[in-house]
Amino acid sequence: MAPGNNGASTTPEDDDPFGYLYADGQAAGATPPNGGGGGYGYPNSRSFNQVRTVGERQYGQQQVPPQQTQAYHQPNAHYQAPETVPGGGPPTQPVSSRSSRGGGGGRGPNTKALLIGAVAVVAAVVIGISVAMLSNGSDDDKNADAGAKPSGDSQSVRPSETASQSADASAEPADLPKTDAKSLTLGGPAATAADVKGAKAGTYVTFNKAGASLTWTVNNIPKDAAYSLHVTYSVPGEDDNATMTVNGTEQSRLLSMKNYAHADKGDWEKGWTDTWGVVQLTKGTNAITISCEQGNQCNALVDQMWLVEGTKG
Repeated sequence: MAPGNNGASTTPEDDDPFGYLYADGQAAGATPPNGGGGGYGYPNSRSFNQVRTVGERQYGQQQVPPQQTQAYHQPNAHYQAPETVPGGGPPTQPVSSRSSRGGGGGRGPNTKALLIGAVAVVAAVVIGISVAMLSNGSDDDKNADAGAKPSGDSQSVRPSETASQSADASAEPADLPKTDAKSLTLGGPAATAADVKGAKAGTYVTFNKAGASLTWTVNNIPKDAAYSLHVTYSVPGEDDNATMTVNGTEQSRLLSMKNYAHADKGDWEKGWTDTWGVVQLTKGTNAITISCEQGNQCNALVDQMWLVEGTKG
């Protein structure tokens, strides 16, 4: 379709079909289509299509002839809202400006109530999980206790404890014999005395001349091994030594009887101390002899003797 003369404007864009609805259109003399003038509402304009009043045409219904257009801002008596027409859309409620701003007539969703409900659900889930975990822990403890306790009245011992106790018992040193001067067998010029104070047994053996000897017959030796022979003695501020014999066999090393107490010369009471030497014993009964042989320095008082398993004193 070719456009006609639109008056001052030659383009359809300048024609406004609703110009009569605006203040500038009315000032320019725009009128409704039935009120005269051009088809687009402005004077001296031609419409490319016939403009109909809003609501004049109803789809699916018999056409209603247009009525006299009422004045500006007045409702058209013949206008029918789409929701009133059969097949039209559902009625809508007007939205006030207060509702659109979140206040007044309309109310949005209650977010506070939703938040409280969500928190309650989370709390319930957490509580349920905690209760389940506690219940499982209690059951596990009960099962562990039940498994640890033996059935019946008898009590069992763990193999590890038995092995540990056996190892501890075997690690403990044997209770080896001990003696003093009163139980020794003396030989040569050796004799008992009690003049010098400090002897643990009260009585001691004078061991100060060549040929003097003292023998200890010891029983209950647990096994063939090397043992440490300990001797309590006193020397008057000088170093002495003696020969050790076991079951008639002389030992390779001498028994050192030095002045470990650092006593002054002739001070017997301050000279009490102890020493030890290694002897090879057999299981059962053994005879241990300390003697003053040629080449030994012998001038001592012998108090007590005892054995320790091993060669570390």
